[in-house]
Amino acid sequence: MNALSELQKWYFAQCDGDWEHSYGVKIDTLDNPGWTIEIDLVGTNLSERTFEERSYGTGSDAEASGNEWLFCKVANDKFIASGGPDKLEEMINVFLIWARSAA
Repeated sequence: MNALSELQKWYFAQCDGDWEHSYGVKIDTLDNPGWTIEIDLVGTNLSERTFEERSYGTGSDAEASGNEWLFCKVANDKFIASGGPDKLEEMINVFLIWARSAA
């Protein structure tokens, strides 16, 4: 199964008639260029679960091209990720691997 299909299944599994009215998944673009993802964890089995931040190509590790970077964290009961223009699938996979470990 590809990452997008698996994310869709995870999202739909959270939908209980209430959750989806206040929470969800947001994917957007950045002007760096790049991508950003926010996934609400409230009311899911991932809420308050420990997540070890993952990043590369940021700060002192940043390359001049600016495209090879990724940052993922959990804050305020949200999975938050951002990354370069070809990192969207990797960001989704970071979330999915973490979500699978909670199943």
